Amino acid sequence: MDLSTSPKEKTELNKLHKRLRRQTGQAIADFNMIEDGDKVMVCLSGGKDSYTMLEILRNLQASAPIEFSIVAVNLDQKQPGFPEHILPEYLSSIGVDFHILERDTYSIVKELVPEGKTTCGLCSRLRRGSLYGFADEIGATKIALGHHRDDILETLFLNMFFGGKIKSMPPKLLSDDGRHMVIRPLAYCKEKDIEAFSELKEYPIIPCNLCGSQENLQRQVIKNMLQQWDKEYPGRTDTLFTSMQNIVPSHMADTSLFDFKDLSISPDALDKLNIISL
Repeated sequence: MDLSTSPKEKTELNKLHKRLRRQTGQAIADFNMIEDGDKVMVCLSGGKDSYTMLEILRNLQASAPIEFSIVAVNLDQKQPGFPEHILPEYLSSIGVDFHILERDTYSIVKELVPEGKTTCGLCSRLRRGSLYGFADEIGATKIALGHHRDDILETLFLNMFFGGKIKSMPPKLLSDDGRHMVIRPLAYCKEKDIEAFSELKEYPIIPCNLCGSQENLQRQVIKNMLQQWDKEYPGRTDTLFTSMQNIVPSHMADTSLFDFKDLSISPDALDKLNIISL
């Protein structure tokens, strides 16, 4: 599609770009994701989310009041049929510094995971370990992942329904060993906006189904549930996300977050009650 001859598409693209830029900038500011002098390693999978994240971060970089650098990194996991030429050609065409990290995690996953079982869990752990290690090699101070607001909500419900925990993907996370800072600049962005933006930009998308492990995932069930809710009750997912930013520990049931055992009525409260009664 030639955007120069399609005013409607160009107007829509500009509108989406402004919205995504504003939401990304707000998330970065709210969580202090990027600081002066940072080297941000943008993890690029070839999907719509990571392409959009790279685009918006580059745009913000040009006008930000601080100086930070960006390097794109793609992990080639040696999946059969992976189009190795797409990302190097794209990144070279837009002039972005990049690295292609080759790690045969695909063979490891296929060897360890029984046939018919979902491979995503092990695959993501191996991928994370590879990226963390490479961040050290290139001196990256922040590792940027392309998870968006819908991913965060889906993870919340996945953990509640199947893990018995109320937790999700935080917009900013310190790794367990304390050596790596992971950021999610698209935390406030909706997937439907990212998808529309990506289609208008005509990114060379690489599908995340080469390994055949994406069918019938629990995450897809949760995604469908949230989409149905938002369709039937517009604004519900907005409220759900807002609730994640307004947690009241005293009204939950986690004794590690609130001291319920020592909770007692204060004498002052009794005196005030007596006065009111009189």
